[in-house]
Amino acid sequence: MIHVYYGDGKGKTTAAVGIAVRAAGSKMRVMFVQFLKTEFSGERNLLSNIDNITMTTCPVELKFTFEMNEREKQQASVLFRGIFERSAKEVLSERYDMVVLDEIFDVINAGMVNEGDVLEFISNAPKSIEIIMTGHNPPQRFIDAADYVTEFKKIKHPFDRGITGRIGVEF
Repeated sequence: MIHVYYGDGKGKTTAAVGIAVRAAGSKMRVMFVQFLKTEFSGERNLLSNIDNITMTTCPVELKFTFEMNEREKQQASVLFRGIFERSAKEVLSERYDMVVLDEIFDVINAGMVNEGDVLEFISNAPKSIEIIMTGHNPPQRFIDAADYVTEFKKIKHPFDRGITGRIGVEF
């Protein structure tokens, strides 16, 4: 089945981490793919030490997309396309029961990963694979293809008061 967790509220990655841990605890094999995150995101330490979860690599440093110049966006695009293509190939080898594509909608919307390639991947994936996708503003075709769609809506957030993200809570 296909899951879409999207919106401007906090908790999309946290929900994806939760379902990945649940699956791994049930002896399912999980590929956890993160985009627009660095190796220092707090969940990576834990997930990489759980049996049955495979984490893809992330850059050590990464700016927010709105802070990137065109050259940096092109470099990030090459990196993220490679991560997606390698992960999709490995998942399609049927070695995995679940794949999480964390922040996939953001890299699609930034033009860093091709929407058609991701749609082709989810269309060709074996029906036995659970696919979890997160991010902001998913293209409608992903909503239409999904079995589960959950919107995370921000009502209130400390960032609105100028409080930056905190280690262990926001990242």
